[in-house]
Amino acid sequence: MTTIEFSHQVAGLRGALQSFTRRFTLDREESRDLVQDTMLKALLHRDKFRENTNLKGWLFIIMRNTFINNYRKTRRKLALRTQSNEHQLRSREDEHTFSKPHENLEFKEIWTNINNLRQELMLPFKMHSSGYKYHEIAETLGIPLGTVKNRIFHARKEIQKNLQGY
Repeated sequence: MTTIEFSHQVAGLRGALQSFTRRFTLDREESRDLVQDTMLKALLHRDKFRENTNLKGWLFIIMRNTFINNYRKTRRKLALRTQSNEHQLRSREDEHTFSKPHENLEFKEIWTNINNLRQELMLPFKMHSSGYKYHEIAETLGIPLGTVKNRIFHARKEIQKNLQGY
């Protein structure tokens, strides 16, 4: 099969590839990118395709592997970014209070309670109190928006419960 014939057959399977992406993602742009990456890899590695084999199946395998590799890269980047954000948030105290909070026992008590929260509640709460928007927190941590709101709500409730004496 010539390169032109191969290219036409790959291009003819674009619709099937587009449909197949629904197994991986519902995002239209991510779906288009995945199809484009798959077709590009197929054309670049045409020499690895064996004649008289299932081209559609070969493309689906390329697509699946591309999606898995991209997913793993994204998770690694997110883990590194989350660790970096955690370090920044732990090393920074809120400076938006009146008087000198370093000498204020109540201020220290509040921060002690915040730092004693479970990790899954503390990080979204600190990010939100540092000015991040809900959708930014969800994107950074890789969790749904509703989960972010829920965790911030429960963090507030837990802090309020621990500070009832004040």
